[in-house]
Amino acid sequence: MSLLRRVNAGLPQAIGFTRRPFKSLKFAGESLDASASPALLHGIHVFHCPDVLGIVAKLSESIASRGGNILGADIFVPENNQVFYSRSEFVFDPAKWPRVQMEEDFLKLSKMFNAMRSVVRVPALDPKYKISVLASKQDHCLVDLLHGWQDGRLPVDISCIISNHERGSDTHVIRFLERHGIPYYCLHTTKGNKREAEILDLVQDTDFIVLARYMQAFDAGVKLIGATSHFVTEELDSGPIIEQMNTVFPPLPRLGGFHTERICTALY
Repeated sequence: MSLLRRVNAGLPQAIGFTRRPFKSLKFAGESLDASASPALLHGIHVFHCPDVLGIVAKLSESIASRGGNILGADIFVPENNQVFYSRSEFVFDPAKWPRVQMEEDFLKLSKMFNAMRSVVRVPALDPKYKISVLASKQDHCLVDLLHGWQDGRLPVDISCIISNHERGSDTHVIRFLERHGIPYYCLHTTKGNKREAEILDLVQDTDFIVLARYMQAFDAGVKLIGATSHFVTEELDSGPIIEQMNTVFPPLPRLGGFHTERICTALY
């Protein structure tokens, strides 16, 4: 089971959410960081299952029993929906908890709670995903993504940036992309031509398409984008949430008219 899907494998089933923020849990010993010991690696586990008692306890036990230490976890339980979502960050010693054993442990947990999805990622060990980024005229979301990639916080390879707006050759974004050898494509769109075929041709060799505030759904009445990241589906603001801050903002637009089965995730 995996929350992550390749671009050409289609989207997971759409899931609706109520506007209820994540709960951030703090754990004893969270000051322990991967920098405290060169042997420790950083892991992320995303979980989605029916909501029952004891899930958090078993998640914690599964990690602690292998010598891992949870740094924090975001828990989301939609009202009147009886489903459970979590995203846990932890550090561990790969000598004590080999990657293959980790996969088996979380698989057992998935079977125990009849999970719909269970994803574990160890950025230092796992292959990097290739992403293409669709960007708007405004730079802030794209710049944040690029800096996160440059700092090593986003374990991905950026294949290209595609936008429907020109950026001058002397702008910060273009200079950054040129330094790192990342292609930039400007495809001007009109109401009758969203250049979808050309976009799909440019992203054929990537695993994910990331929307960095790329807005082509003005008929939905959405003009401001909040701090929410979720999978794109045909329905506005209905895709499974990847990450969300405590403050709830207006919903994300869908990419109007686009072949959304080929789009996997949206940022901001």
